[in-house]
Amino acid sequence: MATIKDIARLANVSIATVSRVLNYDPTISVSDETRKRIFEVAQEMNYKTLRERSGQSGKERYRIGLLNWYSDQEEMLDPYYMAIRLGVEKECAQRQMELVKMTGQAGDSRPDRSGESFDGIVAIGRFDSDDLDMLPAGCDNVVFVDSSPDDQRYDSVVIDLPKAVGEVVDHLVRYGHRNIGYIGGRNMVNGKRVRDERELVFGERLRELGLFRPEFVYTGAKLFSEDGYKLMKEALAGGEMPTAFFIENDSMAVGALRALHEAKVSVPEDVSIVGFNDIAISEFLHPPLTTVKVHMEFMGETAVELLAERLATKRDIAKKVVLPTSLTVRDSTARVEETGSAGGGKA
Repeated sequence: MATIKDIARLANVSIATVSRVLNYDPTISVSDETRKRIFEVAQEMNYKTLRERSGQSGKERYRIGLLNWYSDQEEMLDPYYMAIRLGVEKECAQRQMELVKMTGQAGDSRPDRSGESFDGIVAIGRFDSDDLDMLPAGCDNVVFVDSSPDDQRYDSVVIDLPKAVGEVVDHLVRYGHRNIGYIGGRNMVNGKRVRDERELVFGERLRELGLFRPEFVYTGAKLFSEDGYKLMKEALAGGEMPTAFFIENDSMAVGALRALHEAKVSVPEDVSIVGFNDIAISEFLHPPLTTVKVHMEFMGETAVELLAERLATKRDIAKKVVLPTSLTVRDSTARVEETGSAGGGKA
């Protein structure tokens, strides 16, 4: 298993720098280049191929466009899409495909290459049907990763969110928690705020159990560490405090843990925390984070596999691949009866 010392050695920085960067310390002053290198090394060392590679799969060299929802700076704030991108890059390199980055969201500094010719496109992010006009005209060889804006026309790779969130809720309820909070973000899509499916499934599942408390749901505009920090501060300033929180992603969980630490609220003795994605830094947090394992790199690999197969066979029927997740239980959750604090005793 990779350690912070290993990451520091490969990134050519100090152990303290790695620790502070991976924990989103807002006071550290490092360049974006150094920050990006640390995250990429951490992700690379956490990367595990889930299948044996077969070598180069064909002689024809394809030109693939990469359309990424996140900018380079946003990837560092939430490495989820960075991990997917690395999977795409690795699989394209393995298959000797040329990969060209296209412009993603507004504000991305990369040049616009939407007018160039591509054999296929991998689009990473939460794309909606209204975003399809970003694609080059007449290009049907497109695979979406983490969204499926048109099941009839385009291939996609997604995860089983209802099952994943259900496992989180079941885990916390099995541990005796009855007051369960939610922290997440509502992204801006086509000029309107959209609730993430995790929030929707969370509410539905708790309603089924008779445990839903709308006052325990805290949402902001984005999904980064600082947003998790602010929302947890808001929860701490409120009235009754939940005994457990499900947090939309691990980056937000990092900020939430920092807010709890500053308030001298112990995890998991006072509050249990569950994240989502299992990004590379999750096991290095204090305490190590209970989270949903998403096979992010494999999502990227699978997208390239789908695209290669579609190009080779001229398939015109779309495929949707739903990958499983698993709950990784670490030290940030505990049974209510095992806690002696006021927070745990309220459940």
